Amino acid sequence: MFKRIELVSEDVKSVTNAQKAQILMNALPYIKKYSNKIVVVKYGGNAMINEDLRKSVMGDIVLLNLIGVKVVLVHGGGPHIKETLNKLGMESKFLNGLRVTDAETMKVVQMVLAGQVNKDLVNLIGTIGGKAIGLCGIDDQMIKVQKQSDELGYVGRITDVDVSIIKDNLDKGYIPVISTIGTDTNGQAYNINADTAAAKIAGALNAECMLSMTNIDGVLKDKDEPDSLLTEITLDQARQLENDGIIAGGMIPKVQCCTDAIKAGVKRVFIINGTVPHAILIEMLTEEGLGTMFVGHYSIGK
Repeated sequence: MFKRIELVSEDVKSVTNAQKAQILMNALPYIKKYSNKIVVVKYGGNAMINEDLRKSVMGDIVLLNLIGVKVVLVHGGGPHIKETLNKLGMESKFLNGLRVTDAETMKVVQMVLAGQVNKDLVNLIGTIGGKAIGLCGIDDQMIKVQKQSDELGYVGRITDVDVSIIKDNLDKGYIPVISTIGTDTNGQAYNINADTAAAKIAGALNAECMLSMTNIDGVLKDKDEPDSLLTEITLDQARQLENDGIIAGGMIPKVQCCTDAIKAGVKRVFIINGTVPHAILIEMLTEEGLGTMFVGHYSIGK
């Protein structure tokens, strides 16, 4: 599948005008389906730290916005946090895949996520021709949390999401770019897992779909066989695949966020490989797609 995509990219100059027009016409049904609908993109991984991939992702988002799709971008920033902590001589510690966040680490997390990473993305979208606004979960107390555990420190478990400020900005034509920091009832800031936050936000928005950008192709029936990609999984199938050990290890929390979003009312959720240029457009606006789609109890199509 990816070889085909790479060849298309390399041979783009040889594509005739008629073929280019046909490509656009083929995308028309999908443009119609998603027009004026809310799409949440969870952004992270290599697509965030590689400059060319970052421009590709932001270009996809701007294009979707310009054709009438209401895009919400939810981002993490683990590599940027790690880099800043290293520069400050602070050690990164993890427990069950989550960053242990003491008071001093939380200050760095908030500075990096809500400051550097968020505003860099807003700025990049603007230079491409989009209209973005940077937000974090603290703004208007959008994301309320409770402490997840004493061992993790200031890592929050989401208790409530108020999407009013997101909807207001979508209605004004903005692309909300959201960093995943929340607040408790006392005003204490907490670090939040970006996948979990994206699923909660997508559910609260009753989004048409959510795309989770990762460094993998999707869910494989056989982890050692790239061609064993499962293109569609229902909630019942997801449970069975986990029971069978096919969904295991680091895939379990990723799939859990996808199924949580479906249960919360999101119509379809995609896991896509963010290292493939224009992965968002390929998944949303072509028949073939490239990742794994999660749906409810039956196929509703892309």
